[in-house]
Amino acid sequence: MSIVPDEVWEPASDQRTPRGTRLAEAARDHLWMHFTRHSVFEDRGDGGLGHSVPIIVRGEGHRIWDDRGQEYIDALAGLFVTNVGHGRTEIADAMAAQARELAFFPLWSYAHPRAIELAERLAAEAPGDLNRVFFTTGGGEAVETAWKLAKQYFKLTGKPGKTKVISRQIAYHGTPHGALSLTGITPARIPFEPLVPGAFKVPNTNIYRAPEHLRDDEKAFGRWAADRIEEAILFEGADSVAAVFLEPVQNSGGCFPPPAGYFERVREICDAHDVLLVSDETICAFGRIGSMFACDDFGYVPDIITTAKGITSGYAPLGLMIASDRLFEPFRTGLNFFPHGYTWGGHPVSCAAAMANLDIFEREGLNDHVKANAPTFRTTLERLLDLQLVGDVRGAGYFYGIELVKDKATRATFDDAESERLLRGFLSKALFDAGLYCRADDRGDPVIQLAPPLTIGPAEFDEIESRLRAVLTEAQRHV
Repeated sequence: MSIVPDEVWEPASDQRTPRGTRLAEAARDHLWMHFTRHSVFEDRGDGGLGHSVPIIVRGEGHRIWDDRGQEYIDALAGLFVTNVGHGRTEIADAMAAQARELAFFPLWSYAHPRAIELAERLAAEAPGDLNRVFFTTGGGEAVETAWKLAKQYFKLTGKPGKTKVISRQIAYHGTPHGALSLTGITPARIPFEPLVPGAFKVPNTNIYRAPEHLRDDEKAFGRWAADRIEEAILFEGADSVAAVFLEPVQNSGGCFPPPAGYFERVREICDAHDVLLVSDETICAFGRIGSMFACDDFGYVPDIITTAKGITSGYAPLGLMIASDRLFEPFRTGLNFFPHGYTWGGHPVSCAAAMANLDIFEREGLNDHVKANAPTFRTTLERLLDLQLVGDVRGAGYFYGIELVKDKATRATFDDAESERLLRGFLSKALFDAGLYCRADDRGDPVIQLAPPLTIGPAEFDEIESRLRAVLTEAQRHV
């Protein structure tokens, strides 16, 4: 489908039905959507659909349009992905040119120019001695890769017992079995158990839900949360723990930023016990917090970075792991090699998309743009704290969560039934009807998440806040 330059895209007449489009019926009958309750789209019994499947057909900048011509603010950048915004024809052109020149070749003992150039560019941006780039096709695969590398590295360096990993409660690290084992969301894990053994959980950094005596002392809370990692390492035995996996700002649960001093202490703990620190920046890298890599925003150097999403701004699938020179050292000589890879990892067309995407970052100064405008984004969203339903506004950069509560004074949250009525019974549809695509979820406590394209500024912040305010004001009547 070509991008039509005028304001509203008009679907072909044969796609329209009284309940949306022919495509909606085809989606109901044939498309298995991800993380989706399909019961809401089933036939009502009178020949019509329940809810019509929303079908997004076009994007331009920070706006998207559905198949009926309705316009929305994309306040989630697709899924924390389209950092440079929609409709960037130069990325599409770079992909087309690459496909004409070399559409595909694997990185299995061979290389191609785009993967080499991109690896060199990423190594130059990464902190410390993180100079080795291993390409995957997504964030979950990058996390899987990092765990496997950690295990093999310690086997090759005389510590074969170091296989266990530590991550945080409610954290999401992906859907492959290893990454899912790291994931701290119980309902996401139960259907697929038994999972990979050896993954242990520690408290996250949600200071709003911290022990009461720590809520007003960020540094003390950060020390407390970091020390729980050392406690877990010592309990399991340092000679059995390979790595700690942490997001710079934890996504699930609603954007938990690190307290002051947290990562400094975590780095000390990992060094003391010869445990690798993995910075899972699937969401947080490529300007989402401000810098190209979010570990730089928070002043720590990990041993491994895993990332995806914003590397191509979603124009093609690509993920990657960046490892330190120290971790690559055992693979430099002899018969040692990393017996791991993906057919599509480092796909030439995806790498071309990434290079064009990073060109836009440099030319338009998007990292500096985020750093300059992030404080205004925060203060704009904090205006919502005057609503009784809004308990907390938290996050960093262009990545924010708004936690909803029953009682602001006590921070009382909703039970499962109440959360279901609020989020899925009202908010999800109401936000979309208000022309705001974002995320309302309850992995932990009920939150609304925002992660818009990095190109927007104060005028768009105001528009997002205005639409949120209207919906949340109405939502208070449904509590």
